[in-house]
Amino acid sequence: MIIFWNNKNNYFTRMESSSYGTMPIIPSKVSAKRETWSQLVAINVNNVLLLSNGMAAGYATILIPGLLSDNDKAMVLTETEISWIGSLSYMCSIIGCFLSGMITQPIGRTRAVHLVCPFLFASLLIFKFATQMWHIYIALCLCGCLVALIDAPMLSYKAEICQPHLRGMLSATSTVSVITGVLLQFILGTFFHWRTVAVISSSLPFIGFILLFFIPESPHWFIMHNKIDKAQRSLAWLRGWTTIENVEEEFQQMWNNYKEVSSYESFKVDCNTQTSEKFDWKQSLLLYVRKNFLWPLGLVSFLFFLANFTGICTLQTYAVSIFGTLQAPMDNYYATVTLGVTQVVGSFLSLFVVKYFGKRVMGFVSVLGLAFCNAVVGIYAFMIKAKYLIFEVESDNSLRSDYAWIPLCTLIAMAFIGHVGIRVLPWILLSEIFPHETRAIGCGIGSAIFYLIAFLANKVFLRLTSYLQFAGVCWFYAAISVFGFIIMYFFLPETEGKDLQDVINHFAEVSQLDDKVKREIKTNSKSHTSHTTISTVEDKV
Repeated sequence: MIIFWNNKNNYFTRMESSSYGTMPIIPSKVSAKRETWSQLVAINVNNVLLLSNGMAAGYATILIPGLLSDNDKAMVLTETEISWIGSLSYMCSIIGCFLSGMITQPIGRTRAVHLVCPFLFASLLIFKFATQMWHIYIALCLCGCLVALIDAPMLSYKAEICQPHLRGMLSATSTVSVITGVLLQFILGTFFHWRTVAVISSSLPFIGFILLFFIPESPHWFIMHNKIDKAQRSLAWLRGWTTIENVEEEFQQMWNNYKEVSSYESFKVDCNTQTSEKFDWKQSLLLYVRKNFLWPLGLVSFLFFLANFTGICTLQTYAVSIFGTLQAPMDNYYATVTLGVTQVVGSFLSLFVVKYFGKRVMGFVSVLGLAFCNAVVGIYAFMIKAKYLIFEVESDNSLRSDYAWIPLCTLIAMAFIGHVGIRVLPWILLSEIFPHETRAIGCGIGSAIFYLIAFLANKVFLRLTSYLQFAGVCWFYAAISVFGFIIMYFFLPETEGKDLQDVINHFAEVSQLDDKVKREIKTNSKSHTSHTTISTVEDKV
C-alpha cells in the first residue's frame, strides 16, 4: 500500500499495487451504531477522570460539617476558615487551568491527562492523613490545581473526536460526569467518615490512568503536529474501529480545513521532508488577541458568570447549611443527597435537551427558571426571617414552618433547572468555539475564568448575606438571571448540530450561523473514495 500526496487537489490518496497496476482502495461500510460506540468508549474513558473531578469538587460539602462534628482541637473551624474551605480549591484551579493549555498543546490531549493522574491520586490521600488545618489547605490547593489541569485536554479532546451530530450530546457528558461525582461524594459522606471518603475517591484517578492507555490521541492534534499517519489511524479507531481507507474522505476534509484556516505558518507541511519551519512565537501570540479568540472567550466567560452567580454554585457548596437555615422538613444530609440526585438527573437530561432543542432554548429556559426559583426562596426566607446562614442547626421540628416544603422543593427544582441548562451550556460551548490552533489554550483560559468566578461566588457569599441578608442575595441572583436571558438572546448563536468549522467561521466573521438546530441527515449508504484517476502524483509521503 502506498500513500500519495496530490498537490493539485490538496489531499492524500491511498493506492494499492497489484498485477493489474495501481488502483485506488475502495473503503468498506461501517454502521452508524459502530461509529457512535467507538466515540462513546473514548469519551467515557475521559469521563472516569471527570468523575474524580466531581468528587474533588463535592468534597468541601462533606468536609465542612465533618470537621465541625469531629470537635478536633487541632482543626477548629471559624466562619473565615469555612469560607476558605469552600473556595480555596477554586482559587488554585485558576493556576492549573493556565498551565493545562500550555501543557496540552505541545504534548497532546491524552498524554496531558496521563501526566496528572498520579499526582491527583496522591493529593486525595493527604486528606486521609491530615492532622492540622494547613494539611487540609494544602490538599485542597493541590486537588484544585490538578483537577483544573484535566479540563483543557478533556474539552479539546471531546470536541475534536466527535461527529457534528454527536458533539453537543457527548460534550455534555462532561458535566454529567462531574455532577455524578459530586453526588457520589454526597452519598459517601452520608455513610462514611470524611477520611474514608478521601481514600475511596483516590481510586478513580488510578483507574483512569490505566484506561487512558487504550484510547487514541485526537486526530486534529496529530495533524497540527504533522503526524499524518497517526492522525489517520486515530480517526479510523474513532469511526468504528475501521480501516484507514474508510475514513479517507473525512480525513482529507480535516486536512483541507487545517490548511485553509490555520494561522500557524510555522506548521506548513513540507511533504518531501516531513518537517516544519521554525516556530514563530510572535505570530502565535497574536492569535490570542484576535476577535475570533476574544469574542468566544468573552461569551463563554459571561455564561460561566451566570452559572455561578445564579445560586447554583453556592447551593452545592453550602447545601447542608442552607437546608438547615431554611428549616427543610427532612434531614439536612438526606436533603443534600436528594439535591445531588436531582443535579445528576438534570445534567443527564441536558444531553437530550441540547440535541433536540438546541443551546439557545436550553439557556433561555434555564435562566428564567432560576430567576423564578430564586425569587420564591427569597420571599420564603424573608417571611421566616432567616437572615443569615446557620452552620450548626439543631433538629427541632417545632421550629419548622407548615410551608417548609416550599424552599425544599424550590431548591431542588433550582438544582434541576440549572443543571439542565446554564450549568452545562458553557462547558459544551467551550469545547467547540475556538479555532483548532488556539483551542487548548482557550479551553484552559476559559476553565480558569470559571474557577475564578466560582471562587468569588463562594468566597463572597457569606459576606453578601451579611450585607443583603439571605433573602436579598436570592433576589440579587434572580436579577442576574433575568439580565443573563437578555444578553443570551442577542449574542448566543445556535451551534448545535453545526459543523465544527462552521462554528469557528461564525466567530471569525467568515460566515453567520442561523438560530436553528441542524438535524442529522440519515442516508442508507456510505460515501466512497472517488475512483477518478489522478493526473499528477507528485510526491510520496
